[in-house]
Amino acid sequence: MSTDETIETSTGTEASTGTEASTGTEASTGTEASTDTETTCGASTDSSATDAAAQAASGSKCGASTSIDENESACGASGSDPASGSDSPSDSKCGGSKRATTDEKVESTVDDFEADPGRLVAVGLGPGQPEGMTQRARGALLEAEHIVGYTTYVDLLPEEVTESAEELYDTPMCGEVSRTEEAIDRALAGNDVAIIGSGDPNVYALAGLALEILESKGATASMVDFEVVPGVPAAQSCGARLGAPLVNDTVSISLSDHLTSMPTIESRLHAAAKEGFTIAIYNPWSRKRRENFRKCCEILLEHRPADTPVGIVHGAGRDDEEVDIVELGELEELGETDLVDMTTTILVGNEETYVWDDRMVTPRGYESKYDY
Repeated sequence: MSTDETIETSTGTEASTGTEASTGTEASTGTEASTDTETTCGASTDSSATDAAAQAASGSKCGASTSIDENESACGASGSDPASGSDSPSDSKCGGSKRATTDEKVESTVDDFEADPGRLVAVGLGPGQPEGMTQRARGALLEAEHIVGYTTYVDLLPEEVTESAEELYDTPMCGEVSRTEEAIDRALAGNDVAIIGSGDPNVYALAGLALEILESKGATASMVDFEVVPGVPAAQSCGARLGAPLVNDTVSISLSDHLTSMPTIESRLHAAAKEGFTIAIYNPWSRKRRENFRKCCEILLEHRPADTPVGIVHGAGRDDEEVDIVELGELEELGETDLVDMTTTILVGNEETYVWDDRMVTPRGYESKYDY
């Protein structure tokens, strides 16, 4: 995927980052927990759809109490996917018997857990394909007992990782907070937990949210041995597809106004565009956020020539990957095409960026000091 965990909830559909979260248009289908599977998510179960024997077989390992039905586990976001309109179990390679989703949110504190805390690791998957994952990330996932993430990212995990995990927990779009709390509750309950996202956990992703929620629960990062395992961010993976556009000073700006107001985004675009930065644009387009993209193009053209090179990478590392280099003056019209959506990252060149042999090149400045 071209974006990091950039899941936008304001659009009603999600594409990449769980920033996400911040989501676009990539559909994901939630899964349902089977009622005879032991739940390990953070709350005792009281299932109105099962009898007493089934409840006993469906024991809990972690957290505060809640009431759930047969299609829910104890904590997190809904197993149904509003984007797909489906409530049916996922038939992905990960296996429904390991997976659970719910719309219940457990508002527990550290005092609600009796076990010795486990471990919580935020893992960046990189651009999406298994070979794009770092060895450190793969190792962290193989060591994790529980893996928590946005459904699309869980579906990207290599089979060796999904088979080694005791339990996989995924939520569809709009589940950033609930799934992060889910991961924390599992860790506070004594499990070794990995929360995953595409790209890097520190780029429009959930590493910061995890620390904020830990603090709000009265816990500490050291209590769960919290660690961030970096991944290749979208800007870098997409830059690699385009040549060498990011070798000088670069800024990243997300066009999602779900968590950042559009006036603030516009101010940042003006500030970056009038300086000599190359600019990585995340979350450029969604069906309900077309005007943000148009405004971005307008601001960029106020400060940069229409022939400024712009690299567009759709679905980096995915089967539908598409790469193009256009001029800034052509960018806005591409907003109505399949090339630009929430799985797309746009790299805007600076005043020195040029195109050579179908590759973007941004000089670092060596030519001013050396003869070559």
